[in-house]
Amino acid sequence: MRFWLRNEEMALEEMVQRLNAVSKHTDEIMHQDITPLCAADIQDQLKKRFAYLSGGRGQDGSPVITFPDYPAFSDVPDKEFQNVMTYLTSIPSLQDAGIGFILVIDRRQDKWTSVKASVLRIAASFPANLQLVLVLRPTGFFQRTLSDLAFKFNRDDFKMKVPVIMLSSVPELHGYIDKSQLTEDLGGTLDYCHTRWLCHRTAIEGFALMVKQTAQMLQSFGTELAETELPNDVQSTSSVLCVHTEKKDKAKEDMRLALDEGQSILESIREPLAKSPEQSLNQDQLDNQTTVQRLLAQLNETEAAFDEFWAKHQQKLEQCLQLRHFEQDFREVKAALDVLAQKIATFTDVGNSLAHVEHLLKDLASFEEKSSAAVERARALSLEGEQLIDNKHYAVDSIRPKCHELQHLCDQFAAEVTQRRGLLNKSLELHSLLEASMKWCDEGIYLLASQPVDKCQSQDGAEAALQEIEKFLENGAENKIQELNKIYQDYEPILTQDLMEHVQKVFQKQESMEEMFHRRQASLKKLAAKQMRPVQPVAPRPEALTKSPCPSPGVRRGSENSSSEGNTLRRGPYRRAKSEMSESRQGRGSSTGDEEESLAILRRHVMNELLDTERVYVEELLCVLEGYAAEMDNPLMAHLISTGLQNKKDVLFGNMEEIYHFHNRIFLRELENYIDCPELVGRCFLERMEEFQIYEKYCQNKPRSESLWRQCSDCPFFQECQKKLDHKLSLDSYLLKPVQRITKYQLLLKEMLKYSKSCEGAEDLQEALSSILGILKAVNDSMHLIAITGYDGNLSDLGKLLMQGSFSVWTDHKKGHAKVKDLARFKPMQRHLFLHEKAVLFCKKREENGEGYEKAPSYSYKQSLNMTAVGITENVKGDVKKFEIWYNAREEVYIIQAPTPEIKAAWVNEIRKVLTSQLQACREASQHRALEQSQSLPLPASSNTSPSKGNARNIKKLEERKTDPLSLEGYVSSALPKPPEKGKGWSKTSHPLEAPEDNDGWSSAEEPINSSDAEEEGGVGPRKLVPGKYTVVVDDEKGGPHTLAVRSGDMVEVVQEGDEGLWYVRNLTSSKEGWVPASSLSMLLGKSSSAQCLSSSESSAGSALLSNSSSCSESCSAPLSDLQG
Repeated sequence: MRFWLRNEEMALEEMVQRLNAVSKHTDEIMHQDITPLCAADIQDQLKKRFAYLSGGRGQDGSPVITFPDYPAFSDVPDKEFQNVMTYLTSIPSLQDAGIGFILVIDRRQDKWTSVKASVLRIAASFPANLQLVLVLRPTGFFQRTLSDLAFKFNRDDFKMKVPVIMLSSVPELHGYIDKSQLTEDLGGTLDYCHTRWLCHRTAIEGFALMVKQTAQMLQSFGTELAETELPNDVQSTSSVLCVHTEKKDKAKEDMRLALDEGQSILESIREPLAKSPEQSLNQDQLDNQTTVQRLLAQLNETEAAFDEFWAKHQQKLEQCLQLRHFEQDFREVKAALDVLAQKIATFTDVGNSLAHVEHLLKDLASFEEKSSAAVERARALSLEGEQLIDNKHYAVDSIRPKCHELQHLCDQFAAEVTQRRGLLNKSLELHSLLEASMKWCDEGIYLLASQPVDKCQSQDGAEAALQEIEKFLENGAENKIQELNKIYQDYEPILTQDLMEHVQKVFQKQESMEEMFHRRQASLKKLAAKQMRPVQPVAPRPEALTKSPCPSPGVRRGSENSSSEGNTLRRGPYRRAKSEMSESRQGRGSSTGDEEESLAILRRHVMNELLDTERVYVEELLCVLEGYAAEMDNPLMAHLISTGLQNKKDVLFGNMEEIYHFHNRIFLRELENYIDCPELVGRCFLERMEEFQIYEKYCQNKPRSESLWRQCSDCPFFQECQKKLDHKLSLDSYLLKPVQRITKYQLLLKEMLKYSKSCEGAEDLQEALSSILGILKAVNDSMHLIAITGYDGNLSDLGKLLMQGSFSVWTDHKKGHAKVKDLARFKPMQRHLFLHEKAVLFCKKREENGEGYEKAPSYSYKQSLNMTAVGITENVKGDVKKFEIWYNAREEVYIIQAPTPEIKAAWVNEIRKVLTSQLQACREASQHRALEQSQSLPLPASSNTSPSKGNARNIKKLEERKTDPLSLEGYVSSALPKPPEKGKGWSKTSHPLEAPEDNDGWSSAEEPINSSDAEEEGGVGPRKLVPGKYTVVVDDEKGGPHTLAVRSGDMVEVVQEGDEGLWYVRNLTSSKEGWVPASSLSMLLGKSSSAQCLSSSESSAGSALLSNSSSCSESCSAPLSDLQG
């Protein structure tokens, strides 16, 4: 660096010396060092032309100065005369001036007195050497005679260093000076123009000054460049280089203009030759030409000196810029390598399963591939630095250490990657051995479980089973762990505490399985040796399973092996084994231990399938996010993205990234913790049930995503990404994966629950299944809910969405019709109903054109009913699919026809729950008043508990059932704690304090319970009892002290159901009431018809809980079908 700076200082000194020499030579050329007088300074004096230098020469080459006839010569000031003489004598070369000047004084038109004065003045003030003075005396006779006499008598006055010759005529002058050296006014042929001469002199001197100033300017500029401090960053260095280059270009432009000026002057001097080649230049013109040529040479020298300096200065700046670029790239590359070093340091996990290790190896390979760009850039930068050193860069001492550091970091990173890969390969080898051993153990368990006991009772069967076992042991010897200590020794670098425990568990499982085989062999050998009596072969003992770890050989992370075909292959043996073990149990009456062992195997297989598919699912999500979503932000792929797809990544992929992070970071890892106890996996689902709500957001966005995909599916971007990923299916198939996954969980949970009914986690599995089904229903409902248009309020204010579906609706208004078209509704309205906790919405369904999700319906809001003012009538005469929803004490009545009776039953049940919960809230608010109005009911002899106690249990059960959104199936309402007062029916007067006084919706006094809109119940099977009025068809006079006696033809009112299968009945004929067994009551009533009605008033409190229970299988399956469709 210092050496280079010293060289630059030397270059500057050299340029300054050369430019100083140019200035000095320019002064010498123009004689500025002797006479610093310029034509421009005395231009006005020279224009008077009282003396001029014509360019003529004497015989010996002496310059000729001519004093033409100038009448006002005597009036010229001495200063002006002196300046002109000094300037004219400075023009010829020093050599010519040294010979001496010849003065030609033309006074032919003057007087003698003027001649005398002129000669004396010239002689006295001439600043140079004189060789000869020639005077053309006056031509007049008198003046000529006078001059002769006066010259003779006054010769002493004209004594000078040179002779003064008086000439009478021009021809005499020609005797002294050749005609070619004299101007035309002196009879000569010399071409002289005083104006042109003056112009040339001014131009030459101006050009000389330009040459000198250019040299001085370049000298100052060079000093400025050399003294500029070099910046420490790329941008500033680039700026300095740019500014200096601009200044250099301007200086070069000034030099070019100066050269052009010199060439122009030179051409002007040579102009006579250009016009007439026969002419020649006089000596002064030749001297001017030489002067200009010498000045041009000095200017060229100036440019050459500056160019040499600029080349060195530019090289310095360019090398400085190269250094700053190198330093900046070095900092960036080093930071990237440091990040890579930190990341590779985190690769400490050696894996806890074969699939995990494969996944880690894949991650390592992916990390290495992604980091290759940074490593290659570092190596390229190191080579670039070496090239700078080879090109003799001035900062070698700074560049070389950085190159060595980059090489060291790259080599260190490569060594770390190699070391990590080696450890993972060792781990892969160990886990492969463990997986093979576990697989061998499981196959052995399969073999033992599938051997039929009845066939082994015979000698041939025992021998065949024994051979099968021996063959299995012989073929599986290579899959066994031979020596545990050797395993510890060979795989010591990767053995963590957990992995060591896993090795021990696998080894123990292997030993347990071998022990089971040995016991079975011993039994079979006894049977084969002597068939004395039937011998039960030794089945795998339950304790063998307790010794052996539960994981199955199928614990693999999602990869290419986990395809649909692979899943089929995995499930094949699983189902076949299940069938064989079922047959085996039937054939030999297997013990409880054998059954538990078989169920444990099946649970493990379900768990393996759950884990395998979960890993595949996570891998597929990652593949989509990296292969498609991330590529949408890749500038190199931007040209492939269509306009309609730009900035639409969130629409296309929704919250898939959030789903991926949940499953990859949380759920998958927690699932793996249940490998040893698959029957407890329900807890994992329950703990993370809130996180599963993210699927609702994804499914709500799915219609928009599907619409965008259909618009842009032919975009080259998708084709390119699919090609890179080597996917056989297009993106839309992978966008459906989250929807398919959330529906898959409930199938796996059902399967797990099937084999875990007697296990500890059965309740958790049941609850997890119910919760997943609830999420599916909520997802399905929310997708319909977001399609509602025209509702001004906030749907979330209506509470939880309980049910939704399409119905036929008839309306009837008690207080007149709002519209003419409501007068007669012969045709039903098609409405889509949304049942919330606080209101029921009526909407009109509108199908949209399109395909797939684009064909999803929308719902136009029509009206809503507040649930606090709603009542229901469950059965409508003439149609088992109809029920009524009425509003404000039947002021408005809506007859609802469901697609099926089951859907009707589900809706009635759900509405009943809402109304019951509202009533319960009112009761709790006015409990102290209700207790004052309460009456005791007579207790049946067969029960030791009161209806109120039974009701409390049933109410508790009801509340528990309400927590499950899909627990409609098998629901049976319980009785309320007290019967109605006699003669008042289930009306408002029954419990006047239980309803808020300001809410008419809780009143139905105008509507008696025994309305005429009853329907006959048909079908075969035991009669389902519901509250209402009936006619007794069979006598029963054997009533006990606590039961009611009735006779055929009596009109009775079935009030409510109590405990122990009893119904509280009021005999309207005898005005008696009491409890009647349900079996007896069904026989007594036969097929007598009744009606049942439920409202939000006290009738809802009494009869809402007395209606038939209904199945909601269809409503439960609806969300699944919608999602799966």
